[in-house]
Amino acid sequence: MKTKEENVSDTYVEHFDMGSNGNPINAYPLTIKEANMLAQSLQTEEEMNRSFLKPKGILQTNILHINPSKGTVLWYTPAEQRQLYFVKSLDIPNGKAQVPPMLWFANKESLSVYVLGTDRRPTAKTPLYRSPFFNIYENGKVCMGTVNIDIQNSASVEEFTEAWETYFFNSYFSHLLGSNPINGNCVHIWKDLIGTDKPFPKEVLKKNGMTIKNLL
Repeated sequence: MKTKEENVSDTYVEHFDMGSNGNPINAYPLTIKEANMLAQSLQTEEEMNRSFLKPKGILQTNILHINPSKGTVLWYTPAEQRQLYFVKSLDIPNGKAQVPPMLWFANKESLSVYVLGTDRRPTAKTPLYRSPFFNIYENGKVCMGTVNIDIQNSASVEEFTEAWETYFFNSYFSHLLGSNPINGNCVHIWKDLIGTDKPFPKEVLKKNGMTIKNLL
């Protein structure tokens, strides 16, 4: 009868080549060098997964909620001027414009955006408004089109939020998805704002019947 220690010492890992029909062939135990390389690779991947969504320092005040098990982050940004891009068919020039306060909710693969009524830090009861941008479904999910989303497993929460904001604002707005998200004409609104420092007219925003609590 072997002891636990003896069982451990007898353990080894085999490498297989793959035959032309997809079956494993030519099995042989890994060399010490190969085993060490495998262990290092597994350890590195585990460390990267543990660092995902960890803050670099003190957590930024605009981060509202992090769920490491689901890989989601909820954050907000105040009204600010951003560079915007539009497809030619909309006849809206590319340029800078003031965007309203925004609420962002994302995981590694998808993004949803909403609008807030003020720049104040929101709470669970804060009502949400539909986003006045193009390429967004009525439920807030963003259609990223052909944008190549590449969020690393080692991304800090700061890198994660910055990456999503960059993906969103560097993509071209092209069309509305679903019903009109504002009380007015989206094309006319953005034409009027591009190239100016006019604040986004909050009176055109539509509530979507949700609060932040619905996202938690």
